[in-house]
Formats: sequence, structure tokens, C-alpha cells
Amino acid sequence: MVVRVLIYSTRLCPYCRMAERLLDKKGVQAEKVMVDENPARRDEMVRLTGRTSVPQIFIGDEHVGGYQELAGLERTGRLDELLRS
Repeated sequence: MVVRVLIYSTRLCPYCRMAERLLDKKGVQAEKVMVDENPARRDEMVRLTGRTSVPQIFIGDEHVGGYQELAGLERTGRLDELLRS
């Protein structure tokens, strides 16, 4: 079973697109929250993560960080584990 993946994103963010491509490669359709279209959702992202940059990625209830952290999880093999948990 694949867990829910949520990405706080913007339309023009290249790292957001890279994160989406990596997840697509894994067969995961992430739910996107476009914070550039909804300032209240940006406030929500900052409150939940303490960060103001995008992407901010959640796998299940776990905040994994941005694209660099997601790519690091893929390099270590932990991403597949998180996606199955």
C-alpha cells in the first residue's frame, strides 16, 4: 500500500517539478497544495514545517523536507520504505 504524499508547491518552482517527477517515477501521485494561489495554505505550510521555501513534502504524517531531502531518501533506499509504510 502506498501512503498519501502531499507537496506544498508553486507553479514556477523547478525543485517542485523535480520532486513530482521523482515521485511519478515511483508510481506515486502526490497531492499538490499550490501555496502561490492560496496564501492561507502557505501560512499552514510554514506553521507545519517551520520553513518558507517550496517544495515541502509530507509522506504520510512525516515531513521529509524539500527536494534535496527527498532525493537523499531515494539515494539511501529509504524512500521506498516510507512510501510503503
